[in-house]
Amino acid sequence: MRPHPFAQAGALSAAYDAVDWASTPLGPVDGWSPALRSAVDLTLSTRFPVTLIWGPEMVLVYNQGYADLIAAKHPQALGSRCEDVFPEAWDVVGPMLHSVLETGVPTWVEDTYLPLQRSSYLEECYFTFSYSPVRGDDGRIEGILDISVETTGYVITRRRLAMLAQLSDTLSSAEDDDTVAARAAAVLATDPADLPQVEIRLPGGPVRETSPFGPAPAIAEGVDLHLDSEGASTVAWLPLSLGGMLVVRLSEQLEPTGLYLDFLRLIAANLGQTLTRVRSLEAERGLSEALQKALLTRPAGSLELDVAVRYVPASDLAQVGGDWYDAFLLPDGSQMLAIGDVAGHDQRAAAAMAQLRNLVRGVAYTLPNATPAAVLSGLDRAIDGLEVDAVATALLVRVDRSATADQALGLTWSNAGHPPPLMLEADGSVRVVDSQHDLLLGAEPTAARRDQQCSLAPGASLLLYTDGLVERREASFDAGLAWLRDTVAGQQELGAAQLAEHIIGQLGERFSDDIALLVVRAPQ
Repeated sequence: MRPHPFAQAGALSAAYDAVDWASTPLGPVDGWSPALRSAVDLTLSTRFPVTLIWGPEMVLVYNQGYADLIAAKHPQALGSRCEDVFPEAWDVVGPMLHSVLETGVPTWVEDTYLPLQRSSYLEECYFTFSYSPVRGDDGRIEGILDISVETTGYVITRRRLAMLAQLSDTLSSAEDDDTVAARAAAVLATDPADLPQVEIRLPGGPVRETSPFGPAPAIAEGVDLHLDSEGASTVAWLPLSLGGMLVVRLSEQLEPTGLYLDFLRLIAANLGQTLTRVRSLEAERGLSEALQKALLTRPAGSLELDVAVRYVPASDLAQVGGDWYDAFLLPDGSQMLAIGDVAGHDQRAAAAMAQLRNLVRGVAYTLPNATPAAVLSGLDRAIDGLEVDAVATALLVRVDRSATADQALGLTWSNAGHPPPLMLEADGSVRVVDSQHDLLLGAEPTAARRDQQCSLAPGASLLLYTDGLVERREASFDAGLAWLRDTVAGQQELGAAQLAEHIIGQLGERFSDDIALLVVRAPQ
């Protein structure tokens, strides 16, 4: 004797008994075909979510696993037409089912979006499932076996993790509040399923007149998320550090609880931490820049030299600190020019720069016959003896009156690992004055230093600069030096200040390090 088709229905027995099968397209159970009876027995004997979609009317017969999957659609779905049970997903599954019935070719889809109305709202759902034909003894296709796995949690979690990773990466180099807001908005817009509408309100910033959200609600201190209902939608208000606010209109296809809200908290935490970091960098940059500019006083000149200096903070907020210049008179009336760069980009580098700059002045002013090499050697000893924690490049140039008939000025210089100076001749040509250098300052107190000499002709200009002017992440030092040579070539008619402005004006977005520039033009 054959067992009853519902013998293994278990917890679904009452639901099966409650269906008037004779009134369904399948007819009385006693009249079911052997293929249907066998398929139902197979379906009910597995705990995996399985449903049969039977006959041309596509009637549903399923097990407990599938009942759990469709939630509130059970038990009304049992014995009902598939199209009537899943109208919200029929435009996707309908053509697939008809194709299997007509061709006998099974189908397989992975992580497919199928919105389901299985509770009080239309849910965002994803499934991996297979439709396979079930044939009778005569080979005719009688129905379809549907084996399903819901992958909604996996798909949504993967999407959110990818977006959070992109957000962290994009904000890692943000330098100010506006950049943080613009970059974050662009990334958040890539996930409209979770974040249909988003607004980032910056700390202390006004609310835009075009804002889709009203004024922020009063949120108690320590509360990290507040929900407001607006008709069918929910708005989440998440306080950011320093008084900012992340406002999100939530998806109507996702329940506003649990992992969804935790995801919003992670976004807010990322934004808040970035805003805090940016504000901290801005404060540090402001302090370092103020210190640096206070120390880089107006240079003193003589010998009728036209002297101009410029200091340009880095475009990167983190890059500020150790670049410096100086120009001062020695007791014998000669002119000393100095340019240097302390290793590091922070307040310590700025403080070390101040020490070295003052030491250069002190050593040069008190040292008899203060040639640049002698001053740098004295500076090495002072760094070692006074335990100044600094390593730096430096270039000192001494300018003296020359007794030559062409009235050229004599130049004596010594280079401690610094980029070479450039000479803009009176005819507009440009040349590198020195391509050789000695050891950096602070590396070895007994390092040998050497003086080199040349002359500065009437109307010629000498350029001293730090490496930020010519070094680029995307190009070699030689390429940067070639750019500088091309920039000043043919500009011999410009005064020192005009030439300095011309150079700085050609930078654009080229630089990522701070820059010190000293230009000296000889009288004609």
